[in-house]
Formats: sequence, structure tokens, C-alpha cells
Amino acid sequence: MPNTPAQPLGTVLVTGGAGFIGCAISPALLEAFDRVVVVDNLHPQIHATGERPATLADGVELVVADITEAATWDRVLPEVKPDVVIHLAAETGTGQSLEESTRHAHVNVVGTSQLLDGLNRNKALPRRIVLTSSRAVYGEGAWRRADGSLFYPGQRTSETLDKSEWDFAGAEPTAMNAAETFPAPVSVYGATKLAQENMLAAWAKSYGVETAILRLQNVYGPGQSLINPYTGIMSLFCRMAMGGRSIPLYEDGAVRRDFILIDDIASAVVAGATSERTHPSPLDIGSGEFQTIGTAAETIAARYDAPAPHVTGQYRQGDVRHAWADITAAKSVLGWEPRYNLAQGIERLADWIDTQPDVKPA
Repeated sequence: MPNTPAQPLGTVLVTGGAGFIGCAISPALLEAFDRVVVVDNLHPQIHATGERPATLADGVELVVADITEAATWDRVLPEVKPDVVIHLAAETGTGQSLEESTRHAHVNVVGTSQLLDGLNRNKALPRRIVLTSSRAVYGEGAWRRADGSLFYPGQRTSETLDKSEWDFAGAEPTAMNAAETFPAPVSVYGATKLAQENMLAAWAKSYGVETAILRLQNVYGPGQSLINPYTGIMSLFCRMAMGGRSIPLYEDGAVRRDFILIDDIASAVVAGATSERTHPSPLDIGSGEFQTIGTAAETIAARYDAPAPHVTGQYRQGDVRHAWADITAAKSVLGWEPRYNLAQGIERLADWIDTQPDVKPA
């Protein structure tokens, strides 16, 4: 975790704070703030029992409520009056968002607008709002032709994917950088996260509230939900390998991703909440390098002594081909940098999964 301030920073309110990231940041928030209040609806897709997570640090106040309802904020904000808000609450499934667009828009967009309206209505404007956004806002991002020029290829079509034309001919992908890469989401989820960013930026400038918008890459690690099929591939791959299965790889197995361990994400979010300065543009948060899906699967298979992964040639609508972050700005602004590489992160995840009761191979 980053160095916490010598003096506590008052009250922090965390939406969706009983989830994966919220639980991970809770100990550091208790050190940095006088009071930590979490608002979370304990959705059964994440919280099977509906009970307070054991990993949410003692001392954190949990309010079980729905962020999309105005009544939630009229109940919470008159008494809480946050100095900092960390807005984590969101529906996150890329594929799921294509089938449940209304649900994703309602939680991500309406939930954000209800929070902002509630802060204004209850005269509870914070000093800063931290938003965890997503690399999904970029879509396919920018690609570079052989002559050095950049272009934005947009969404891949079923026609090209059915032909196994995975990449864009004559071009190479580039790292995602908020200062240079134009956002062009190719999933409903990505569109709602970009809407969150734009809404928050416009609102905050009008009311003089600082913002820290963090565009996260692929987060994984201990504490990840093992019952939610939309939490990401790393825990799924581990559960396949622990059952002795060969991990199936979509497309050609060469899809690039920036896998970042939850420990490094937690330190970035806490830094966003406690740093002396913020940045006018979103900050890209990742490991600083990319790995292929195949490399990640091979590392996991070796950890469990499972059969080698195999390429299936299947694909998923809404997936981008390659994605990784340029974290130069985040390191400079937040005084933060990642500490764990892929092998270390997978070992931490696998060790944790091995200790969980009733975990079944996928």
C-alpha cells in the first residue's frame, strides 16, 4: 500500500465496498481515514449468502442498500457527509452486458446519477470522488500501420471473426494511454463506464469537486468471487486446471491482456483517494506489461500439473483483441507502481483458491 497520510482524512464513503476491490482496500482506508462507510446491496451474483464478507475489515460500517435508489442517499448522506467518495459499485460483465443491457445501464449510469444527485440534494459535496473505470472504454484502442500512422479499427465483426481473422492486417496494437488513445467502447459495459466518466467529470467541475478516474485493466487475485461467472478468466482457469482439465483458449490463444493483481489495484485506488494531487485526465492502471492469454493459461496449468492448454478458435462478442496500459502518468501522479508480476500473482491466487472450502473444479 502507498504511504498513508500522517493525519486522518475524515470520512470516506465507498459504493460497492463489500466487493472484491472494496474488501481489499478496506484495511488501508481504516488507516488513512477516521471513518469508513460502505454502501453495498450484497448482490447474490457476488455474495451467495447475503452476509457481510469476512474479508471486509473490522471497523468498516456497512450499509446494505441499493445505490440506484434516491432513498438510499437521503438516508445515508445526512449522517455520513463524506470527505472522499470511492465509487466502485458497477455491473462488470462484458459479455453479460450484451444480454442484460438495461441492468448494466441502470446500475452503472443511473446509480452514478443518483449518487451525484444525492450528494447535491443533501448538501454533502465531498472534496474528491474516485471512480474505478475500465480499459473497456477504449474498445480496440489505437493500432499503428507500418508507416507509423495510427488508426482506430473499431469493433471486429462476426464476419471477420468467423474467418479467424483475429488481428487487423498490416498493423500492430498500441498501449492504452488516456492522454493519447481515444475511447471507443465496443461493449455495452464499456459504454456505461465511459458514461460514468463523462457524467462525473461534468458534475465535478461544476461543483469544484476533485476527481480521480482510474481505468483498470484485468484485475485478479485472492478474494475474487468464485461463484460469479463474469469475474474474469484467471480464477476460472485455476479451477479448470485443479480439476485436471486442459484450459481452452479462445481465438488463437495470442490475445494480449494486462493482468494486474488485486494488491496492486488496491494500492492504486487508495493512492487515488489519499494523494495530494489529482490529474485532469483519467489514469491507466495496469501491470505495465502485457501477457497473452496462452501464457497465463500455461503458467496456471504448470502450477497445477494440468494438461497443456488448447486453442479452440471460439470467440466472444464484445471482446477486444489486445489491451494493456501505459502506466507512466499513474506512476507520476499517484506515486504508485505495481509490485507483482504474472507468476507471483498466479501463485498468490492459486494458493488462496487451494485454501477455500467447497471449491469445485470448473
